Amino acid sequence: MIPEKDCSKAMLSIKDALDAVEGRWKLLILYSLCSGSKRFKELSREVTGITDKTLSKELKNLQANKLINREVFDTSPPTVEYTMTAHGMSLKNVLFELWNWGLIHREEVIGKY
Repeated sequence: MIPEKDCSKAMLSIKDALDAVEGRWKLLILYSLCSGSKRFKELSREVTGITDKTLSKELKNLQANKLINREVFDTSPPTVEYTMTAHGMSLKNVLFELWNWGLIHREEVIGKY
C-alpha cells in the first residue's frame, strides 16, 4: 500500500506512464518490437487493424517518449527500422504481466482463449 503522503506522487507517476503509452495501439507496437527490430510494413502486418497513418503517428509519439528508436539506413530506397530503447525495454515486465492478466481476463469473461 502506498503511504498517504506519497499518493499524489504516485498519481502523477501513473499519469505520466499512461500518457506515454495511452491509446489503443502503443502497447501492441511495443510488444511487437520486444522480439527485435522491425520495419514499418512488418509492424503494420503484426499490429492487426492499425492503419498506416495511425501507425506512423504512434511511432512518432513513442519516439518522442524515448521508448523506441528510428534508424534510417543509407540504401536505395532508404530502409527504416524501429527498435525499442533501453527505456522502452524497461516495459517488458509490464507487457508480460498485461499479457498474462489478459489471458486470465479473457478466460474469466469470455470463458475460453
